[in-house]
This record gives sequence, structure tokens and C-alpha cells, in this order.
Amino acid sequence: MNELRKIPSVDWLLQTAEVRDLLQEYGAPLAVSAVRDCLDRYRVKLKKDQSAFDLSAYFGMVKEELEGISRYNLKPVINATGVILHTNLGRAVLSDEAQDRLARVSKAYSSLEYDLETGTRGSRSVHADRMLCELTGAEASLVVNNNAAAVLLALTVLAKGKRVIISRGQLVEIGGGFRVPEVMKVSGAKLVEVGTTNRVRLEDYAEELQNGASVVMRAHPSNFKITGFTEQPELKALVELTHENSAYFIDDIGSGALINTVPFGLSEEPLVQESVQAGADIVCFSGDKLLGGPQAGILVGKKELIARLKKHPLARAIRADKLCLAGLEATLRHYLKGEAVEKIPIWRMISLSAEEIRLRVTRWQQALGTGEVAAEYSTIGGGSLPGEILPTYVLVITVKQPVKALAKLRQNNPPIIGRVKDDRLFFDARTVLESEDQQLLDGIRKIT
Repeated sequence: MNELRKIPSVDWLLQTAEVRDLLQEYGAPLAVSAVRDCLDRYRVKLKKDQSAFDLSAYFGMVKEELEGISRYNLKPVINATGVILHTNLGRAVLSDEAQDRLARVSKAYSSLEYDLETGTRGSRSVHADRMLCELTGAEASLVVNNNAAAVLLALTVLAKGKRVIISRGQLVEIGGGFRVPEVMKVSGAKLVEVGTTNRVRLEDYAEELQNGASVVMRAHPSNFKITGFTEQPELKALVELTHENSAYFIDDIGSGALINTVPFGLSEEPLVQESVQAGADIVCFSGDKLLGGPQAGILVGKKELIARLKKHPLARAIRADKLCLAGLEATLRHYLKGEAVEKIPIWRMISLSAEEIRLRVTRWQQALGTGEVAAEYSTIGGGSLPGEILPTYVLVITVKQPVKALAKLRQNNPPIIGRVKDDRLFFDARTVLESEDQQLLDGIRKIT
């Protein structure tokens, strides 16, 4: 207990040169808090092991504590998993042009809600509107902060207190526990289930529409696929039936594909423009999935209905910010210029041939002088094209304790995210940006 009496007071420590330097470097609130916390921990340590108080070791503890607190928690990582739209890793990587627009808009004032022609207050909803309408064929558009918010807004405005028909096979739950039935409940809509999990017919919808339902909703089952004995009505026929009964049709297609996925060796994904052409009143989709842009929820559809959505108080609560709109504008421009596959990273990744990837992984293996080049499969991820795979090549590294090696790579700067399979480390080149090659190889060298 004599050693405990030798522990200096907080006031005394704050006067030392070492702590004064930390106050200057990290700021008083953080530094003082670290001094107190580390003193408490050091006191517990002395009681436990009966050691002597070491002022130098204590200062080291405080410094380490402050370095840990001051590190950015959200940081760029190298995605070597082969999952292109990895939800946990931020989904779509933005194009160089989109990144540039974010930087330009963020470091100055902007025309977010200012009409440069009239010099009066403007609307943030105009920035991507024309491009979205040109690309999809819709009459109007609205951008909010994510697709869940888009669906919630559409249902709140068009279906609060009213009956909404949805197929039982579309009552899905996606990542993070997001459930379509719960969103419908929050909106105030009254859920009406039709059909069975695997089969729903046009007459199932007709019966409920004749019983007074006001909205038909289609929710794309983005993260799973039902195969085998299945049936569902053709979209255009379902929309026509809905309108014949004076009801609205909301199409939540999720991924936001504007490009046909079939030529890339993938199954067909619903296209936004096809839903608009079929006559859907409102189409909702994400900005950061197959669109390849920033996180956003996008609604396109009939002008009168979009105008109603814009006026609702919820629209302000979930509106997109200037960075989202800047990134989205730049991303949409790639589609208008016919350069999406070349310029948008996720489409470049999707379009890479297995042979292109094999040559790149071979260069990795030659540079490292170790590892094996092996055929594997990449996936789309992000709740898009479930079950679809793309042939790829991976660098396979054999190490002792691969799980621990992978954990060490996660502590690398930048962190490297690979995967373990058959007690070996796999690194898929499809999802590693070419600018990250050297950093990836440097990190792998540390564990081999």
C-alpha cells in the first residue's frame, strides 16, 4: 500500500512537461480524461501485482490511450474478399469523378438550395432530377438518404391508413434486421398478404383490389431467390390491373440497376426504366448498389405523386445532403455519357474477365515469391443478384494460424480484408483497386 501513496495527483501530473505536451497535441478535454482514466487503471495494477509506480511507464500508457482515442474509426480498407457490393465495407466505391465532385462541393459553399438564375432560394431536389428523368423515363424524381426511407415515405404519403397488397413471397428481411412488414406498419399502412411464399397469381391481387385496397406494392426479394415451383404475374399486367381499380402501384426494386446484367454472365435484374415503362406510379431504389453511387434512396415516378412526397414533413427529415447529391450527379453523368462500365468501379469489377484477373494475381504471386494462383468465384453482394457468381482468380497464401494472420491484416494500415477457406488465406483481385496493389502486397509480406 506504500506504493499507492507514491502515486501523484492529477493536478501534479497536469503540470509536468510530458502532460503539457499531450494537452497541446490532443486538446485539454481528451488529455485530462486520459490522465484520470490511466491513473485509475494504474492504481488497480499496483494493487494487483504490488509493483512500484513507474512515472515513465505511466506516461507511455497515457500516450497510447490518446493515440487510440484519436485514430479515425471510419477508415478506408482494402477489400480482397471478392464481394463487390460488400455492405459491411461501404458497398459501392465511387468513381474518380464522383470523388472529385464531393471534394469540390465540400470545401466551399454550394448552390444546394440557391437558384443562381434568380438569386432566390432554390430546391435541393432539382440537382439530380433532370438526369434521373432522362435515364429512367420518369416524369419526376426525389432523392432521400436511403432506400428504406424512400419506401417509408412513399407508403406514408400514399397508403397511411389504407390497405396495401403485397405478395407473401416479398415480405423479406434484409441486412440489419430491416423487414418490409415492419416498415409498412410504421408508415401506417394496413398490410394485406396475397398468394403463397412461392406462388401468387393476378387473381389474388384482383380479389383484394375489389375489396377496396388502395395500393399494390412489389418488393424485390433482393437477398434471396425462390426457385422451382414458382409463379408471379407479369409486371405490366399487374400495373394495369392496379390502375383499373383506381389504386397506386409502388415498385421497390432495391438495387437500382440501369444496365442489363445479362451480358455480364449474370441473371436478369429488374431495371428501373422497365418499371417506369410498365406504368409504376412510384419506383424506389438504392443509390449505392448496382447504380454505383453514394448511399441514397431514389424515388422516380408520376409528377403529381412525387410533388406530394416532396411536401410531406417526413421528406425533410430524410432528405439527402449536399455530398450525396454531388456524388449522385457525377455518377448519373457516367450513364448519360455511356461510360458507366468504364468509369464506375463496381461495373468495372463486374465486367473484368477471369483472364484479366488471373494475369493480375499472377503478378502478385511473382512479386511476393510465394502463394498460389487459384480459380475461384466472386459474388455481387449488397442484396443484389443473390446466388450469382462470377469466375475469378485468387491469391492463396498458406500460413500457420490463418485466422490470426487475417486478424493481423485487419490491423494493417490500411486494413486488409481477405477470407479464410480450407485453412488458407484467399485474396480476390476483382475487388482490389489497382491503386491498392502495392499496399496489399506490403501487408501480405508482414504475415508470410
